[in-house]
This record gives sequence, C-alpha cells and structure tokens, in this order.
Amino acid sequence: MDQDYERRLLRQINHQNVPEGHPSKSGYAACSPVTVKSGDRFIPTRAGSNWSINFHCANENCWSPNQNQRAKDASTDTGKDAVAYAALLRNELLGAGIETVPDPHTDDRRNTLVTQDTHSLFRYTIHTKRVPFDNEISPYSLSPLSNKSHKLLRSPRKPARKISKIPFKVLDAPELQDDFYLNLVDWSAGNLLSVGLGACVYLWSACTSQVTRLCDLSVDGDSVTSVCWNERGSLVAVGTHKGFVQIWDAAGGRKLTSLEGHSARVGALAWNGEQLSSGSRDRVILQRDVRTPPPVERRLQGHRQEVCGLKWSPDHQHLASGGNDNKLLVWNSSSLLPVQQYSDHLAAVKAIAWSPHQHGLLASGGGTADRCLRFWNTLTGQALQSTDTGSQVCNLAWSKHANELVSTHGYSQNQILVWKYPSLTQVAKLTGHSYRVLYLAVSPDGEAIVTGAGDETLRFWNVFSKTRCTKESKSVLNLFTRIR
Repeated sequence: MDQDYERRLLRQINHQNVPEGHPSKSGYAACSPVTVKSGDRFIPTRAGSNWSINFHCANENCWSPNQNQRAKDASTDTGKDAVAYAALLRNELLGAGIETVPDPHTDDRRNTLVTQDTHSLFRYTIHTKRVPFDNEISPYSLSPLSNKSHKLLRSPRKPARKISKIPFKVLDAPELQDDFYLNLVDWSAGNLLSVGLGACVYLWSACTSQVTRLCDLSVDGDSVTSVCWNERGSLVAVGTHKGFVQIWDAAGGRKLTSLEGHSARVGALAWNGEQLSSGSRDRVILQRDVRTPPPVERRLQGHRQEVCGLKWSPDHQHLASGGNDNKLLVWNSSSLLPVQQYSDHLAAVKAIAWSPHQHGLLASGGGTADRCLRFWNTLTGQALQSTDTGSQVCNLAWSKHANELVSTHGYSQNQILVWKYPSLTQVAKLTGHSYRVLYLAVSPDGEAIVTGAGDETLRFWNVFSKTRCTKESKSVLNLFTRIR
C-alpha cells in the first residue's frame, strides 16, 4: 500500500474518532474548526451504516393489521411479557433505547415502541459523536445486557387487570322472553332490580336478596314488554303489549297512572327528569310529563319501523332513538323532527349508549346483518370509528368511572365483551349464557352489571373498576362539566 495514501487514511480515521470540542494533540487539528462531514446529496455514505437495521427501524411506524390485532390481544400477563421481550430485543439488536415497558392498551403505543432517535434508511452525514456512557456496558458488569435494557427490566409494570370470567351470582328468571325488541331488565339508583317476566314485574333487592312482585297484568290479558326506572329510583315505568305505559310507585307497590296513546307494544322507555319517552311498534315516540294530565304529549315521528332503543344524553338535551329500519335518530328537546340521522347500520339498532365522559359521544350497535359498533360525534354529526364484533349487538353500556364500555351479543356467539375506548381494545370476553344476551343493566355504583338471556337466567358480573379515568375531558369549552 502506498505510504502517502495510508497516512491520509489514518489521519481521516483519527479525525472521525475525536469528539466535538475535544482538543487534539495535533496542532493542525487544534487550529482547524470542527466541521461536519457530509457526503453527496444523492449518494448516501456507507460508513457506519447497517441498512438492515435501518430498514427495520424505518418501518416500525407502519403497523400491519396482524400487529394491531396482537396488540389488542395483549391484555393478559403472557401478552405483556411478550411486549417486554420484544422491547428487550429491540434494545439489544437494534439499539432502540427503550427504558419502560410500553402498554399495549394506550393510544400512543406506536410512539412508545419506536426508537427515540429518528431512523432513516440512508444517511448522508458522517456522525462523529461518541456514544454516551450510559449506553455503554460497564467493564465490571457480569450481565450481557446494556444499561438501557437493565432500566427496562427494572421499570415498574402496571398490574394486570383481573376480570372474573365467572358470574358472582346467578338468578333464575322463568318466562324471561327471548325477544330482541324488548327491554325487560333495569337497575335503579336504590339498588333494586326490576325484571319483566311474562305478565308480571318483579323487584329484587341487591342488598337483601328479597324478591317482591310489583304488578300482574294477566288480569287484563296483557304482558310486560319493557321496564325503566326514573333517575331517583322511586318510580318504575312499565310498557305493555297492548300499548299502555304504567307508572308504579316501587316503595308503595301501587300504580300511579296508566298512559295511553300507542296502538302497539311499547318496547323502549327512557326517563328525562319528570318526562318519560316511550317507543312503540307503531313507529311513534311519545314524550309525556308524568306531572301533567295524560293528553299533554309530544309525538316524534321519524322511524319507518318499530322503535326498539331509546336513550337520553347525560345533559338531558338530546334523545337518541334506534329502530328496526336500521336508522339512528337524534332529537332535541324542542323540535318535532330529528336533528340528526345516521344510516350506516345494516340491521336494527337497539343498542344505544351516550358516553358520560365525552360530551356528544354516542355509541350504537347493529343487529345480526350488521354486527358493528359505531361511534358518533353528535356535536358535528360525524362518524368517528367502527368495529365489527362478529355477532349481533343487543345492548351497550358505558362505565361510569373509566373510558370503557360493555356490549352484549346474540347470534352467534352469545358473549359479553368489555371494550376500552378509543382504542377499541377488548379488555375481557365473558361467556356463560346459552341464548342471546338480550338484556343488560349497570349497578348504581357502576362496578357490576347484570345480563339476561332467553335461557331464563340473570347473571351478575364484576367488570368495571371504581378507579376514575384520568383522561376525562377537562376542557373549559365544555359548558356541561362546570357551572363557571
């Protein structure tokens, strides 16, 4: 090798190994300014480039559907161990520098798994910086892992959420109808469960387990098609097959009034203060004030088939209705026409739930031909996101304390699913009913749910925690979260 060429090559290598701002023994190097060596703008430098690692790091942001599904299924201890192992491999093989175990349920999981430095496939600048000492392996360490990996293994891990797959109580419910369009179970603020069984309404106390019969409609040749408690838990509304709506005093066990107006069965009821909305097979929604005489009513006509779902928003301003015509309508408290109409579902819309955490967020579920959960921003009228559940969606309910919701399903899996929003991660899957899980109610403390099915059983599950969500909306622009 030519001696002059070898001397120039050694001088270039020594100059690359000198840290920035470090004085050199050579007088020429000490006098010359620190410059950044750049290659050609179109030809990447080959020095210090490992293109296979750079290619892997550059594609970490692009998650495939299979990777997304694996992240959604990482709710068990085994899944979290797999995430920690993957982060450890990235540290040791790719130099990712991950110090904490990423949570697969968080929305920013894509950002956590990516390396801290931005990697590109090609490099056009010769980096002369030395690696910081905390990334180096101590010469006295007996472990083959780097310091970053040690920090990763020592980082605190969030305890796994444990949801029992077995109901903590099962009650027999003879004559509980297997009808998708009925709503026969509701849980009051006073911890009383009302259940419509055939022609009777029974009350079950969650405190004493005492069962009392509230009413019997067989003397009139009628049957129960829906039950609904008011917000205080003192009155229960009972919809009947003949189109009547009866108001009962639960404590006194007496009927206060019987409202007429519907020409067919009343399958959906919803209270809004002292006002009661009822939806019927006659396609009409009647809204009445129980404090005034029966003739005072508002008739809301917008569905072309049976109304099977009704829910008032938490701010008492909007009513959501679902029908067998595959439509989801939103009404305000003053207009006789719907202010919004959503037609994306391909089957009957019975499952409706307003979010108590985000103003204007509405969730809905479709029947057998649709099987989808859909979320809507009723403030802007936009569809947010949807997911295919794989089976008929019968009911929806949000957690009172966390940004989660539970859905019950019919054909063909008869399951209960707990979802985390907005990632739509399945937190738990509960099975046990042998028929469609048509009925759902949440306990007043927001921790337990009760489900009913055509197998004539009521099952109680502990699915929600009492820990309040830390990501609740605290915006000052939300006029419904504070007075001033």
